[in-house]
Amino acid sequence: MTRKRKKLFWEGSSKKDFKAFPIGVQKDMGVALFVVQLGGTPDSAKPWKGLGSGVYELVEEHRGDAFRAVYTVRIGEAVHVLHAFQKKSKSGIATPRPDVALIEQRLKAVLARCEVSRSK
Repeated sequence: MTRKRKKLFWEGSSKKDFKAFPIGVQKDMGVALFVVQLGGTPDSAKPWKGLGSGVYELVEEHRGDAFRAVYTVRIGEAVHVLHAFQKKSKSGIATPRPDVALIEQRLKAVLARCEVSRSK
């Protein structure tokens, strides 16, 4: 049985930011994103709170640093990576507000863009 692979889209600077991660983190997250493209849920994924279903974050630890990639599978047959960042929280386990705001902004932009293309 052959699964159809979903297209992968990088929003904003997410691909450039992802490429700045350590190579090991890139490889692990790259495999995880491939699993998502095939319709699976990797072990390193957990639901992103606050934006409803279909938004997840990949979590990787590397030498005491935390790396995140937030993506959505909410839109058609595609995976949209909304943001990739090194978590440098100054408030405990909470994700810094600018990162949360950027994720929300990019999700709204993707949803609006996809809605426009559907109505054409």
